[in-house]
Amino acid sequence: MRTLTTEEHMTLIAGAQVIEADGFGDKVLLLNNGDYLKLFRRKRLLSSALLVSPSMRFIRNAGLLVKRGVSTVTITDHYYIPSLKRMAVHYQPLLGETLRTLLADSSADNRSKLMTLLGVFIARLHKKGIYFRSLHLGNIVRTPNCELGLIDVADMRCGYFSVNIRCCLRNFRHFVRSNIDMELLNFILRKQLLDAYCEASGRSNAFRVKLWKVLY
Repeated sequence: MRTLTTEEHMTLIAGAQVIEADGFGDKVLLLNNGDYLKLFRRKRLLSSALLVSPSMRFIRNAGLLVKRGVSTVTITDHYYIPSLKRMAVHYQPLLGETLRTLLADSSADNRSKLMTLLGVFIARLHKKGIYFRSLHLGNIVRTPNCELGLIDVADMRCGYFSVNIRCCLRNFRHFVRSNIDMELLNFILRKQLLDAYCEASGRSNAFRVKLWKVLY
């Protein structure tokens, strides 16, 4: 991690587009060269950020995904910005389009293929011990070579063993919280997602029934 002076910071973000912000300031900026700058603050005085900062967690998670063969963003640099009292991660985006964008603009046949691809992908994550809490269609990208990858990887856990059944179901409960995504997925598409996941993961019929209740 290196410290950015006010001048260096202003040079870096000159002409940048604000992608995400909240009441505390900018959170994600799209830089002129196509890279992104994600800003982090510690939300509570006493938190896990005292042990591992959110920015370091983002960097660590990106590295873990790469080691486990999952496409994600490419970290360029790690900064501390004294003028903002923030840490920041500079990274290159994962090229492609989010599933949210693709599903909104695709034909019925393509949407079906995307659901199969997604079900297999989530099963693959769970088999690799990856519990991606921010599981929604806006954080999953289909790359130019038609593989799926993850972005916004700050909130994630990687274990040594496959994700257990309870956490798998919880992960899908996170997934269905997005009203935007659920409006894109009709009954048939949800069934195709369920079938693809269960086939790829080898889960039992009892699990299939539980997942059905989550998705519907």
